[in-house]
Amino acid sequence: MPGTKSRAKALAAAVALKPQEWGAGFRAQQQAVSAPGTVALLNEQCRWERRALPKGVLGSLSRYSEIPAAGGKGELKVSAAVTVHTTVRDADEQLATTLEEPLRCRQQQVRTDEWISGLISNAMPYGQGNNTYSDDQVVEMGKYLTGKIQQTYYWHVTRLGTVTLAVSVKGAKGYSDKELATYAGNADASMLTRLKSELGGNN
Repeated sequence: MPGTKSRAKALAAAVALKPQEWGAGFRAQQQAVSAPGTVALLNEQCRWERRALPKGVLGSLSRYSEIPAAGGKGELKVSAAVTVHTTVRDADEQLATTLEEPLRCRQQQVRTDEWISGLISNAMPYGQGNNTYSDDQVVEMGKYLTGKIQQTYYWHVTRLGTVTLAVSVKGAKGYSDKELATYAGNADASMLTRLKSELGGNN
């Protein structure tokens, strides 16, 4: 596992999915990559914001992609994030926080005109359910709100050692829940496979 900030930065850049790696039709959002040296955190006002890396985090990177609106379908937005922690305990706390945040913040502001609400969580530590591939995982499903429009939202957070992977999929007109879940699941699996490869694993 990475033990320095430089190694953490390189690992995050190698693992976080780029637009074309999500599939056909994806491109970078206008804000394509998170600011260097920051991590996404939910503040006391239930707003997501980028803050300087806290103690216990060596590096973090988020990439934002989309399929533009076309052919009667809306704009589909996705994100892929990799966060490298100092210890397993620090990484584990991120998953615990992920489970607790919907209780503290029933509605969370993602951007100026975007919110998520009604999150339902499912925790799957290694050996439970079908989780034979990671140390821990939290899958959440809720509603993505823009103005008066409401769509389905998926969020996966997966831990392997000191590294956490996060995938979000914000639904749009013309996309079924099954399609959205497939995008989220495939992206999560792809990053996990890449992470294991980067760390020298063979499965």
